[in-house]
Amino acid sequence: MKRGSAEKPGFHHVEAFLEMMSAERGAAVNTLESYRRDLDDYAGFLATAGVGMTEAGAETVRTYLGDLDGRGFAASSAARRLSAIRQFHQFLVSEEIRADDPTGIIAGPKKRQHLPKILSEKDVERLIETAAGEAARKDLAAGGRLRAFRLHALMELLYATGLRVSELVSLPASAARQGQRFLMVRGKGGHERTVPLTDKAHVAANVYLQARADAGHGDSRWLFPAGAESGHLTRQVFARDLKDLAALAGIASARVSPHVLRHAFASHLLQNGADLRVVQQLLGHADISTTQIYTHVLEERLRALVSEHHPLAGNRRS
Repeated sequence: MKRGSAEKPGFHHVEAFLEMMSAERGAAVNTLESYRRDLDDYAGFLATAGVGMTEAGAETVRTYLGDLDGRGFAASSAARRLSAIRQFHQFLVSEEIRADDPTGIIAGPKKRQHLPKILSEKDVERLIETAAGEAARKDLAAGGRLRAFRLHALMELLYATGLRVSELVSLPASAARQGQRFLMVRGKGGHERTVPLTDKAHVAANVYLQARADAGHGDSRWLFPAGAESGHLTRQVFARDLKDLAALAGIASARVSPHVLRHAFASHLLQNGADLRVVQQLLGHADISTTQIYTHVLEERLRALVSEHHPLAGNRRS
């Protein structure tokens, strides 16, 4: 049987699983399509092996992971696929379609953990100051001036909140109103969270909102309306504008992206004494283990504190 075909034994279980993920967990369309691709490949492997989804055991799952490795899958991609398979089998157990979960005793492929790239506080400050300078130019046409106000607001909001770029560009107009000092954000899985705004972000957002209204976009449902099919600014356009801004600020564009600024937000908070749990809440991480990638920042701060204050530390001033 050709892998990728929809005519696989147990395919109706996959459809039921996807319906549950959509209805009960609010999974996004892209997430559902990713699950579908992963489980379709898994079902194809099982069909080739002559094993049904309700009969596959732990050894079969391990063999499948070995097959992924043989096909050149990165450990991170294989781990994501195992996560989809694990959730699918847990669904089968919860629906009493099968009595056991064959993935329960299987450890995920080990991923090499990369520390996130970050910018220094001075670099971020230079980017924001450059954006503010562009917004203050008097020689810009109306459209260029609105885009400059928009980019300045985006920069201030991103560094003030650490939003995911998809969350930022798709903010509804209702998320930020004149005078409001926080944002209401709907993140992954439909979970809502409130993030406070700094004074600078508050001012930049208000200036942009006024310019947006003056340009005739005050009735748009999106905070950052655009002519894209979605109706709002796209991630790609923001990323491009950000790289152009980096060039103006004298910073290598390869070092700068919306995701790098999100990392800078988290790292700079921790460097300045924020609690890891608070950063987790602000970032919208469901699991603290995701936020713990930043523990290297905490370790550096703790080493500095010990070096500065411990009585036996060689660097302590007498």
